Amino acid sequence: MSAETRADVTNERLFGTLRTIRPTLARRGDDLREIRGRLGILEMQSASLSDRVDRLDIRLERLGRRLDRIAG
Repeated sequence: MSAETRADVTNERLFGTLRTIRPTLARRGDDLREIRGRLGILEMQSASLSDRVDRLDIRLERLGRRLDRIAG
């Protein structure tokens, strides 16, 4: 077997392996896009909850001041 023939066989095997990997890689890319989308949704929900907690904290502070005025 000549060096050129061995190189062709090696290249054929390499390209065959890459063709085999390509669909799996595409699926992983789709999975990653879905995960990123879900993560974005979770981040928005977390920010919304944080805002709500902050508003509750402000309301509790106001209630505490009112109670201090009444008791004071």
